[in-house]
Amino acid sequence: MKEKKPQKTSASRRSFIKKSAIASSIFIVPRHVLGGEGYLAPSDRLNLAAIGAGGKGTSDIKNASVDGREKVRALCDVDFSGSAKRSIENFPKAKLYNDYRRMLDKEKLDAVTISTPDHVHGPAAAYAMERGIHVYVQKPMTHNIREARLLTEMAREKKIVSQMGNQGGSNPLLNMVQKWIDSDAIGAISKVQVWTNRPVWPQGGQMPEPNASLKPEDLYWDLWLGPAEAKPFTPNLHPFNWRGWWDYGTGALGDVGCHLIDIPFRTLGLKYPTDAECSVGSVFSQMWTADYHPEGCPASSFITLHFDATEKTKTPIEMTWSDGGIRPSHPDIIPANSDIGGKDSANGVLIIGEKGIISTNINDSSPLMPKLYLNDGTTEFGPEVEEMQEPEYGHQRKWVDACKAGFDSEEHKALTSSFDYAGPMTETVLMGNLAIRSYMLQRENTEGKMEFFARKKLLWDGENTRITNLEEANQFVGRTYREGWKV
Repeated sequence: MKEKKPQKTSASRRSFIKKSAIASSIFIVPRHVLGGEGYLAPSDRLNLAAIGAGGKGTSDIKNASVDGREKVRALCDVDFSGSAKRSIENFPKAKLYNDYRRMLDKEKLDAVTISTPDHVHGPAAAYAMERGIHVYVQKPMTHNIREARLLTEMAREKKIVSQMGNQGGSNPLLNMVQKWIDSDAIGAISKVQVWTNRPVWPQGGQMPEPNASLKPEDLYWDLWLGPAEAKPFTPNLHPFNWRGWWDYGTGALGDVGCHLIDIPFRTLGLKYPTDAECSVGSVFSQMWTADYHPEGCPASSFITLHFDATEKTKTPIEMTWSDGGIRPSHPDIIPANSDIGGKDSANGVLIIGEKGIISTNINDSSPLMPKLYLNDGTTEFGPEVEEMQEPEYGHQRKWVDACKAGFDSEEHKALTSSFDYAGPMTETVLMGNLAIRSYMLQRENTEGKMEFFARKKLLWDGENTRITNLEEANQFVGRTYREGWKV
């Protein structure tokens, strides 16, 4: 895809005011003094770009433009023949790039949306932040725990206005759940159960064989691989089924964990977990020997995390996660014919206290359906249907407003998923994947047979990002990067 020819731009409002002030000998206080480092006047238009312009990136950059209020200068995608075509239609004057590094080096940008496969989130965000560009990064914030910690610290250091794309965090109905927690409606909370019907994409089987002859003509495959190991084109990964493979995706946890786990993590004020333990579903293609595909996520998993007491919980918390359609048992306090969580009980969260239970649906753009059930028979329900006043609860627009107001502004502090929050929450989500990958580790025993050696509770030192009782598990805190893509 050829880059469009750059166009000359007129003098900015800033340079016009500066020249006018010199001409009239009137002293004007610089804007950064009035509004803080990186401040933009609300009347100025942000120069925006998208890294990943198709799929979820289509709505991310469209919502960030706020119906044309902001200027989308450039779009980057490795395949403009697919759904990214819609972004070209929405922003026909935007320059087109296939390599985000080239775009970020050439264009004068204030902020970017990043909506690529998971493995590119961290490298792309770091590259932008190093250049002082504000970032909106789709969930999960990063592919691994190390990247999440690094980006969280980088945002503070470089005064970057950041937001993760778990738009349900801006859902005003979360205030209802928070009120129940803060008012001690369900008493001391000891357990949280989270579940999903994901994966709904191919997962748990063998990686497809590479076949370079099948590569779409317009797909820049090497750029799609990014930090991952170089290999010939492999079908059935782009544009969506990459989610089930560790080199590129983060499985069911990365897909909806940042929506579901967000609810208890936010409302209970949780911090880093203290440990992680898991089991995974086995698939047997032959008698007595389970299929073994450690390069990919399992078809189903069950994760247990523990958290220290917080100001809101008063007691330690046990959180369980289950995917692959496995859900918790139906609590007696909830009528047997009623769903738990969301519709058909497919996804949900149960926050369980000594006096009752809070039930909610997935926290994306689905109806949150908050419901309170107390042991004495009292109930309180939120609406079954939500009316959004603006797309995705204004999650992207609020980030744009914060970018214009500047780092540490009131608008910035009001963001629901800036990296100060999203970083630790993402680390918690990814702890489940660390446990899964450790669970699948094998080595040869003294009898020359392969055996699983890491199927134990993993003790986590959150401050230092280390498993303390199994050194081999620490390889999954980060990843190996190809040259040119390191974070």
